[in-house]
Amino acid sequence: MGKVFVTRRIPSVGLERLESLHDVEVWEGQDPPPRDLLLEKVRGCSGVLSMLSDKIDAQLMDSAGPSLRGIANFAVGYNNIDFQAAKDRSVQVGNTPGVLTNATADIAVGLILAAGRCFGPAIGNVQRFEWRNWEPMMFLGQEFEGKTLGIVGMGRIGHAVAKRMHGGWGMRIVYTARDQKPEAESSFHATRLGLDDLLRQSDVVSLHCPLTDQTRNLIGARELGLMKSNAVLVNTARGEVIDQAALADALSQRRIFAAGLDVTTPEPIDRSDPLRSQAQCLILPHIGSATQEARDQMATMAANNLIAAIEGQPMPFGVTR
Repeated sequence: MGKVFVTRRIPSVGLERLESLHDVEVWEGQDPPPRDLLLEKVRGCSGVLSMLSDKIDAQLMDSAGPSLRGIANFAVGYNNIDFQAAKDRSVQVGNTPGVLTNATADIAVGLILAAGRCFGPAIGNVQRFEWRNWEPMMFLGQEFEGKTLGIVGMGRIGHAVAKRMHGGWGMRIVYTARDQKPEAESSFHATRLGLDDLLRQSDVVSLHCPLTDQTRNLIGARELGLMKSNAVLVNTARGEVIDQAALADALSQRRIFAAGLDVTTPEPIDRSDPLRSQAQCLILPHIGSATQEARDQMATMAANNLIAAIEGQPMPFGVTR
């Protein structure tokens, strides 16, 4: 029986699986465990089940000691983990790919509609008791039928968003990707473009690229300046893909119409961030995968990753690069 530390409570389907085989401790706090406590809690652990908010670096792995065999991230991403440090210590790293596609795509579509149709300021108007009567010029938004959707990163989630918006609203699809996407091109008549051309042509830009050195601040002042004045920008990828100061400036100057963000940097977004005061910026607290079905699958996958690693077997959803 190994010792496992879980850095946040996850659905019981995953915890019960782990607890049936190992000695499991769960951090019950709403916020991530403080760094000093995290270093203490992982000592002697065979496995750590972590969140994206947890910094899993060489120091933490050394604090766990030679018993550490696996780190299972409760996420598709794993940029919070020092993969090379894990590899140097023969520690397996796993994630939860594939199960977030539909849940995250639905959030992206919801943000497109909500930001484009002024849900944020309209709901605020009602909640502040400012709604007096019907007005012909109140909260005028955008329509999407037949317009152009630009997908930045045509992976599984980007493909699912394109499928929804092409099928439901008849949107023309353009995309950026490292490689040609024949399935998207045959299913949606999608056209592959460079980023600048995509930004110039799109009425909606939806970000689905991973966070890398190349995509950090991918959308900055120059890129926002290429977009249409009626454009809606949606981000369900990583907060760092957008230069938030540049986005706040673009919205305040009405260079683009609206933005919908499920991810920010940092998370939660700073109280002083000017995006908080932009009526046309709708911000969600990173709920892209927040369905019971998706989170149950994530919990099961993460548990199975750790169980395999502790038993000396390859993780079923191990990260290799």
